[in-house]
Amino acid sequence: MKNIAAIALISTIALVSCNKKETAKITKVDPKTGKTITVEVPADSVAKVEANPAIKDSAGIYTQTFKLEKGKTYPLTTYQRDTKTMTDPKGKTLNGTSESTDEMSFTVNDIKGNVYDITLNLIAKRNSQSADGKTIVVDTKLPIPKEDDLKMIWNINRALTGNKLNMKMDTKGNVISITGFDAIYTKVANSVGTLIKDANQKASVVASLKESFNEKVLKDQFTKNLTIIPKKGVKIGEKWSSSENADAQGKIKVTSNYILKSVGNGIAEISVTGGIPKKEEKQKQGEITHSMSSELAQNGSIKFDQNTGWIKNQNISVKTTQIETISNAKESQSMKSVSNSSVMVNPSAK
Repeated sequence: MKNIAAIALISTIALVSCNKKETAKITKVDPKTGKTITVEVPADSVAKVEANPAIKDSAGIYTQTFKLEKGKTYPLTTYQRDTKTMTDPKGKTLNGTSESTDEMSFTVNDIKGNVYDITLNLIAKRNSQSADGKTIVVDTKLPIPKEDDLKMIWNINRALTGNKLNMKMDTKGNVISITGFDAIYTKVANSVGTLIKDANQKASVVASLKESFNEKVLKDQFTKNLTIIPKKGVKIGEKWSSSENADAQGKIKVTSNYILKSVGNGIAEISVTGGIPKKEEKQKQGEITHSMSSELAQNGSIKFDQNTGWIKNQNISVKTTQIETISNAKESQSMKSVSNSSVMVNPSAK
């Protein structure tokens, strides 16, 4: 009987051990107090983090590097959706929505020292606009549109996609070089040549493309999307800021405020706020005063894969409000424009 009891006891202990779920500790910021806390979560809900991840801490200070694998491909799809509402002086509203998607990916060909040799794949482009119950779409994955005024856009976008550029980037996220543009410029020139016979007009289209699609523009875009954490590193809950020009003259600047919200479960999450403070300008001519007020507010988050350092996804909401008023001593009329935008990177990733 004693042996049976012993076996039963061992079985009970084994059953309890099997039923007890393992836990893991992660660091996060308490939203109520703003303090850094450590909490326990089920171990099976925590992604495996490598022993030496790309985003790691030293004495509580996190830095970002890149640990990409040779032969692997990493996505970078950008998506933006803008919904604009305009209200005229009589209170009548007009609504319009536009969407744009740029699908790209990065294939690591080789790693020499601390420099990656990467093929940048330009996969697809899509643009759409909706207003008054009508929607027009220009999509490189679809046939050429029937409308003459859309054929040019489709031809240019189609010539841009299906191409490859070569990029050199170091493990700290510094883009050293991007090459291969000339072949794409030639492809675009040949493509628009089927619609434009005038040599000057064709040259003008290609020149315009070169201004918006070149090494400097792509370097700036990738630097902004791929590397957010400052080189010196930051602590959980620490805030830092950056600004960029919102107009050609550099008079108006968009400020982005970042906070390292959490690092754990294989993800480094950064919260984003900021924008352009409300600004008002007035001009008076005789009895008429013309005034303009505008402001921009943004809010969202960016998530990076802790192991590789690559951006996992971004979702930022941006609201822009602009009010134009013309008044005199007797009356005042205003036109209001409100735009709500979603700016995403890798929107399908969770």
